[in-house]
Amino acid sequence: MIRSEILRDIAPILHDQLVVCNIGLPSQELHMIDDNAKNFYMLGTMGLSSSIGLGLALAQDKTVIAIDGDGSVLTNLGTLPTIANNVTDNFILLIIDNGSYGSTGDQPTYAGKKTKLENVAKACGCENVVVCQDVDTGKTLQAAIDSKKMTIIVSKCDSGNIKLPVITMDPVVIRDRFMKAVAS
Repeated sequence: MIRSEILRDIAPILHDQLVVCNIGLPSQELHMIDDNAKNFYMLGTMGLSSSIGLGLALAQDKTVIAIDGDGSVLTNLGTLPTIANNVTDNFILLIIDNGSYGSTGDQPTYAGKKTKLENVAKACGCENVVVCQDVDTGKTLQAAIDSKKMTIIVSKCDSGNIKLPVITMDPVVIRDRFMKAVAS
């Protein structure tokens, strides 16, 4: 499976959750698959989905799922020790690890080579780290939601992209409708 297939597979699980989605193609894919006000699409901040998701989880009680990529997490490695030291059981970080920078042309990341993000997360102090294969992402995500424990999921998948349009919604509209969904 590639990332867009994982997102399509987990869309029913994500639908009623607050979701902060990674920059570029992941946001475009989720927007195409199941656009709703509870999805916050990152349009220009690589590496910050996990940080913004954690902040949102700390600020309120609803479950927050941050969808990030291996390349983005590698861009902001400071997010993993921050997550480990600010445990909030309503936060799930789903790292879709395709071993590449998918939004910029599938250049390989170090996660596609020697670096194992699950080991990095554990070394940073994250206690509940789960690795799964692409086809098991849905059941792994649902188990994390049901556990009501902060969880880092590293979903291993193939690299590859589908062609799709950019999100034309104004970033202010995305922000405002998401803030209303958080408040409701």
